[in-house]
Amino acid sequence: MAANTAVRQGLRPLIIEKNEKAGKKLYITGKGRCNFTNASDLDTIIANICTNPSFMYSSLNAFSNYDVIAFFEELGLRSKTERGSRVFPESDRSSDVIKALLKNLPPKSIIYNTKVTEIMIKDGSAFGIRCGEKTFLSDNIIIATGGLSYSSTGSDGDGMRFAKEAGLKVAPCFPGLVPFNIREEICRRMQGLTLKNISIDITCDDRSVYSDFGELLFTHFGVSGPVILSASSLCDPEIFRKRPVLHIDLKPALELKVLDARLVRELKENSNRDFANCLKNLLPSKMIPVIVELSGIPRDKKANMITKEERTNLACLLKDLRLTILSLRGFEEAVITRGGVDVKELDPKSFECKKIKGLYFAGEVVNIDALTGGYNLQIAWSSAYAAAMSVASKSQR
Repeated sequence: MAANTAVRQGLRPLIIEKNEKAGKKLYITGKGRCNFTNASDLDTIIANICTNPSFMYSSLNAFSNYDVIAFFEELGLRSKTERGSRVFPESDRSSDVIKALLKNLPPKSIIYNTKVTEIMIKDGSAFGIRCGEKTFLSDNIIIATGGLSYSSTGSDGDGMRFAKEAGLKVAPCFPGLVPFNIREEICRRMQGLTLKNISIDITCDDRSVYSDFGELLFTHFGVSGPVILSASSLCDPEIFRKRPVLHIDLKPALELKVLDARLVRELKENSNRDFANCLKNLLPSKMIPVIVELSGIPRDKKANMITKEERTNLACLLKDLRLTILSLRGFEEAVITRGGVDVKELDPKSFECKKIKGLYFAGEVVNIDALTGGYNLQIAWSSAYAAAMSVASKSQR
């Protein structure tokens, strides 16, 4: 985006790409469909930015989500809007987004298979980069290297290293929008099961730190799904070092008394059946053996023999299934990186370093991240546009 903006302003940018082709991370975004922005209003976009949202006001106003959609349309990329105002290419192919971005770049404007090893700075100004034995001189350098997630696409933390070497403050990095590792093995037994319309509450030291409602997925290592990914980016990363507890309410629409009455009815209607065969109207089949075991009620106990205490404990279990969170999954499974170049080091209008003239940081390398829905790519587009327009304005002076 920065290069395209520069070209539109009459500049001839040079892109140094460490991979053998451009856009490797874009290619896998949105499961290969590339949800490249969100069609919501500005307030909604800001509300979905988890870290330093106010820092984005200026750049989002200068190059909004609607500007992004129009930009790609001018390059021949048709788009469509789906649930949650997510915007995708009409073709459902992320490769078409990459092709559009490459379309207007001058020939030989990208040098592939080349790793930047040093940002050259002198007297408070950037003046070039080194790539091994090669040197490229420039008064303006935009670092858009991504974070640490999906390192196979080239995001291995180079941008943070450059920032530290330049004397800039870098916020600690953590995986964001990532699943949880869970201690209890019952998750493995329910692997592949998706629960919709459940609520969760995460507690740390017996204090609630996060609540949500939506969809959850059990995996071989623990839990994933929208409510979990959001929690991983909205909770203080430090709490995951303290073995927090995940509380799942399987029946959030029913108060405990109402749920108990429902259980009375189900058990009465199945009075001569074994307990294990009485829950099919309440739970997914894959979950029934787990709940039966956790309830402590013998699976072959007849429904009409279940005591009030056992029934009450069962109702409480359905309202509060507890799992111990061991840790976040790693960067290789994280959608984004939390942390990065401290925004206090940058000008919000241009993303240029305050201390080093001509040095810019854009996208995921900066300590700004958002929830899923196209918001993170919008941050990337807007910050890249801001940086490129700043470079262009300098050239016109």
